[in-house]
Amino acid sequence: MTTQTLKTKATVLENLVAVRAMIRRHKRNDIIFAAVGLLALMLGLLTLLTLFLDLVMDGYPRFNLTFFSEFPSRRAANAGLLSAWVGSVLVMIVTFLTAVPMGVAAGLYLEEYAPKNWFSDLIEINVSNLAGVPSIIYGLLALGLFVYGLGLGESILTAGLTLGLLTLPVVIVSTREAIRGIPVAIREAAYAVGATKWQVVKDHVVKYSQGGILTGVIIGMSRAIGETAPIITIGALTFIAFLPPSPISDVAPFINFEWLGSGFTVLPIQMFNWLSRPDHAFATNAAATGAIIIVVTLMMNGTAIYLRYKIRKNIKW
Repeated sequence: MTTQTLKTKATVLENLVAVRAMIRRHKRNDIIFAAVGLLALMLGLLTLLTLFLDLVMDGYPRFNLTFFSEFPSRRAANAGLLSAWVGSVLVMIVTFLTAVPMGVAAGLYLEEYAPKNWFSDLIEINVSNLAGVPSIIYGLLALGLFVYGLGLGESILTAGLTLGLLTLPVVIVSTREAIRGIPVAIREAAYAVGATKWQVVKDHVVKYSQGGILTGVIIGMSRAIGETAPIITIGALTFIAFLPPSPISDVAPFINFEWLGSGFTVLPIQMFNWLSRPDHAFATNAAATGAIIIVVTLMMNGTAIYLRYKIRKNIKW
């Protein structure tokens, strides 16, 4: 065996040892990163659980049907959430009808139809930036545009449009991300059998991405239902002892739009009102309301995860 051969084997062994050391180091770093991530996750969940349990313990005496069926009152024991949760439902209806069709359509256009040039890149950047804009900015925009500019006043329609603007970027971004997850082979196969662009989008792209789109919609709505700053900015009432007119009428065409111009309050505003009262008994009502908002938000997010799982499971690629 020559000296050159021995040197070559030694070099190979050194490289092998170095590679094994590098692999061990990377595995150790992976374990450390996973441990830190798990610790951060558990810390966040523990904090949320602690706050939620504290709210439940403080608001437990008010968890009854009376609390949901009575109007607010100057007496804490008689105060309820009727006008607040009805107002939240009506505002969410307007928000959904405002943000979802426009957001899904915009996401489909940007991903499937828009030409790839500087203008579409500018739109994409602005949409992504709008998703991170503080909610109070939307409230100030709505105050100048909807309340004073268009004269819609401090109404359910104004609140729904405001939260719709807030939710719109989230829906657009989630729609685009869901569409990007569709394999290119599906589009190519559809084109190969003579499908038009619209048929590909309608029958394949939307069908296979509807789980992700629906998830983004529900997450956006769950964010909107807990927003307070923009609703306060446009002048939501803090004390309201009446309900808006019913959206359903007994006279043809059986739809009533008077409720869109009605005054309103929502769950976060009612909670804020009770917290501002000097009487400590109202803090119990506020705690119960906070727990209800958290439960509703968790249920909406849980529903989004479940629907996404079911839809993806039923889809056959």
